[in-house]
Amino acid sequence: MKKRTILISFVLAYIFVSSFSLHAQEKTLQEQEDIAIVDQKIMMPMRDGIRLATDIYRPKTDKKVPIIFSRTPYNFNSWGDGKQRTRTAQRALEAVKRGYAYVVQNERGRYFSEGEWDILGVPLTDGYDAFSWLKEQTWSNGKIGTLGCSSTAEWQMAVAALDHPSHAAMVPQGYGAGVGRIGKINEQGNWYRGGVEQMLFFSWLYGVEHDKFKPRIPAGATQEDLIRISRFYDLAPENPRVDMAEALKHLPIQDILKNINGKNEIFDKMIRRKPNDEAWFEGGIYHDNMEIGVPSFWFTSWYDVSITPNLALFNHVRNNSKDANIRDNQYLVIAPTLHCAYTRASENTIVGERSVGDARLNYEEQIYAWFDFWLKGEKNDFKEKTPRVQYYTMGSNKWQASESWPPKEAKLTTYYFNSNGDANSYFGDGELTTAKANSDNADSFTYDPMKPVPSYGGNVCCTGNAVKGGAFDQQQMETRNDILVYTTDVLKEGVEISGFIESTLYVSSDVKDTDFTIKLIDVYPNGEAYNLDETIQRVRYREGYDKEVFMEKGQVYKVDLTPMSTSNYFKKGHRIRIEISSSNFPRFARNLNTGGDNYDEKEGVTAHNKVHHSSKFTSQIRLPMISN
Repeated sequence: MKKRTILISFVLAYIFVSSFSLHAQEKTLQEQEDIAIVDQKIMMPMRDGIRLATDIYRPKTDKKVPIIFSRTPYNFNSWGDGKQRTRTAQRALEAVKRGYAYVVQNERGRYFSEGEWDILGVPLTDGYDAFSWLKEQTWSNGKIGTLGCSSTAEWQMAVAALDHPSHAAMVPQGYGAGVGRIGKINEQGNWYRGGVEQMLFFSWLYGVEHDKFKPRIPAGATQEDLIRISRFYDLAPENPRVDMAEALKHLPIQDILKNINGKNEIFDKMIRRKPNDEAWFEGGIYHDNMEIGVPSFWFTSWYDVSITPNLALFNHVRNNSKDANIRDNQYLVIAPTLHCAYTRASENTIVGERSVGDARLNYEEQIYAWFDFWLKGEKNDFKEKTPRVQYYTMGSNKWQASESWPPKEAKLTTYYFNSNGDANSYFGDGELTTAKANSDNADSFTYDPMKPVPSYGGNVCCTGNAVKGGAFDQQQMETRNDILVYTTDVLKEGVEISGFIESTLYVSSDVKDTDFTIKLIDVYPNGEAYNLDETIQRVRYREGYDKEVFMEKGQVYKVDLTPMSTSNYFKKGHRIRIEISSSNFPRFARNLNTGGDNYDEKEGVTAHNKVHHSSKFTSQIRLPMISN
């Protein structure tokens, strides 16, 4: 009887929530109908004849209005449960209320848009042609702002480099997969980190890539036909649910999608591309030889997959644009959240297991003030009120402001790795000190690619159930002997670390090639150890991504890792900790240590790796510290 009562209560609660949600959806759509002209399934022509499915929501007014434009590979055509459609409607409704037309469009090859889709290869001209078409509409004032997060942001930077006269401002959020090469950082749209594959796209492509045999809308279908068809067919495939934690273990990695019956044409092509392949420079991602000519309001987050290249791109545009006006109109927000989770911050924002306090910010107010300034020409106080950089410092749990990134107060302080040769696990004697080692010790560990160090928390996205993002207590992880642990003494005074964290290792191995990982950790007085950021480097690319240089047994090599980034206040009584290992799986693909292509190999070899610290080989980390 008790179970039946619980079941009935659950059903009634579900009906109530569903009814409330449906009522909210209906209210949104009714309000939209009252104030907006809605034009759906417009097939916007591109220069090569391909047409892109576009929905337009605009105010009922005779005045010309500016446009907020969102282009996406995701589905906004759902007529089923209506959730995605209602989210689009809510965003559109807010824009219309504020005097904007809101335009949402699918990339070519996605849903009702014609053509073939490629994750990084959609022509840049599609964005340019869309701007030109929108500019010519009788209701348009000719000013267009682009807005979106993740895949809805990643196309914006490269298109901004085309300098269309109507592209007046942009707001890219969580945009790392649109960043290719920025100086020495060479991630190629988040496919790589330090020359190692980031496995997020292995999972993401399984969920989003459409089959080449998908239904095709007949050529010449009218707008009326398309609207009618979209009520019955949203063209959104649903692949069977997969345990990605298990799926990503499959070897060789080139067969991961094949092994779970996923579509793999794009994956097959990309898995074979090396970090400096010319194909990366032919698609739609931004590289540092491209000139951005658009005022930009950038949104990033500490636990996003690509925080360092995101910040590097902001600095690149801010410091290197040929146009002083463009340099002066770059603004940045760094939130303490996961990928695209800015508005989920609450009075008690928990990221992973760690509370970072009240991390709320008036995002919508700032974004519309930005658009009002650039698209409407309003003489508002955005530039007077908005700091150049707004960043959230964890630990002290507060928003701060700076004119640059890193803050000018941050001074790089060098810490050296020291031990008596036994830094294995947190039971070892690894120390992080400002004094160089006075002995010739090295720390050794065994890296078996068949038993890699598992990813536990971190700065991740899109890996299904394989990795949970955010800050998690690393103590249990640190009991492993294949993790070297170096920790400072207890801090007598609190210290803020805000900026790029640089690290240099002197390493040796008995294999031709291997990887080295680093993780930055805040250790609490009770021993809890929360991860802040992490990175990795494949040793064959230590001299650059345009060549592969293999190791020789017994030789010591200098390896500079891609910078990490954070803003964290280490309180008095806390300690700063660095972990070093050779794997972080499945966030990053395992190095099988053979020196081969890795993507087509099933068998690995065990590596015996060393990190050297002495007066000659000064393995170190450089922390951007701000003292009280």
